[in-house]
Amino acid sequence: MPAITLDSQIQDHIQSFVEELTLLIKRAAVQSVAEALNEGGRRGPGRPRGAGRAAGAVAVAGPARRKGAKRDPKELEGLTEKLLSYVKSHEGQRIEQIAQGMGISTKELALPAKKLIATKKIRTTGTRRATKYFGK
Repeated sequence: MPAITLDSQIQDHIQSFVEELTLLIKRAAVQSVAEALNEGGRRGPGRPRGAGRAAGAVAVAGPARRKGAKRDPKELEGLTEKLLSYVKSHEGQRIEQIAQGMGISTKELALPAKKLIATKKIRTTGTRRATKYFGK
């Protein structure tokens, strides 16, 4: 009988060890995911400005204006022409690449790009983030 008791005690210890090890592995996985999200994730409450950007990322924005304000039509027209000339000289690039090359945010380029596409001054291939821009 003592051998059965000893076997059951060994099994109990093994089972508790496996459970504890499983818990530690889960904690480590959750911690590594949380760290990865904090490095490249969005800024949340209590996090300092700039903490949500990836290392080396630079925020590029257009001229300062109040939130929701429309851009000046002359400014928009100038940006549209600038975008057209850039696309013609750098065909086949995605909007992220164009924005980086021009030093402007992709958000600022959305409306000028739509205008150029609507007037058929540029053409596109692909969809969503895989859209590539070509001059006509």
